Amino acid sequence: MRGYRQTMLHPTTFWTTRFSRLKMVLPLFATTLLAVMPGLAQKAKTEKLAPYFPTPYSVVEKMLELAEVKASDTVFDLGSGDGRIVVMAAEKFGATAIGVEFDDSLVTQSRMSIKRKGLDKKARIIAGDMMVQDYSSATVLTVYLLPTSNEKMLPILQKQLKPGTRMVCHDFEFSKLTPVKTETIEDDGEGRSHTLFLYVLQ
Repeated sequence: MRGYRQTMLHPTTFWTTRFSRLKMVLPLFATTLLAVMPGLAQKAKTEKLAPYFPTPYSVVEKMLELAEVKASDTVFDLGSGDGRIVVMAAEKFGATAIGVEFDDSLVTQSRMSIKRKGLDKKARIIAGDMMVQDYSSATVLTVYLLPTSNEKMLPILQKQLKPGTRMVCHDFEFSKLTPVKTETIEDDGEGRSHTLFLYVLQ
């Protein structure tokens, strides 16, 4: 056929060409893999300490009131989900508020909420494992984790937190601590009851 030319490469030339191209691509692939691996390893070894179940806003407010949150406080919310406790602590109570959340989509959602409300100077979200964070600046902690997760977190908190730090647990208490106050919410507006436990570290 006119205009058509078929080029046949000798087998040795063919494989030499392919190998040369492969040598060019491999370093790039290796660099990319090394960059990604630490993040994958972090995700793989991070234990999810609670399922995502958003706290009703009426209960969020009660938790912050029970802890007597004020503008001078620094509030940490463990497993901050969509950021509603962080947002309310900053917006309504004037506190510095910090959430710790492992789920990337929830981190994005809560950061967008903070930005939308103009709370960037008062509130922020840490994306990562709550068991490896620094809580030494906290004066208030809000916690909605499973009982086994509370047991894992308590030694970390006791080691880092200052005496006088208030901690409010939602539904699941710290079994090794005695609450200074317990409050029951009979109806959260959605027909569910809740129990809040207030602790003050000695």
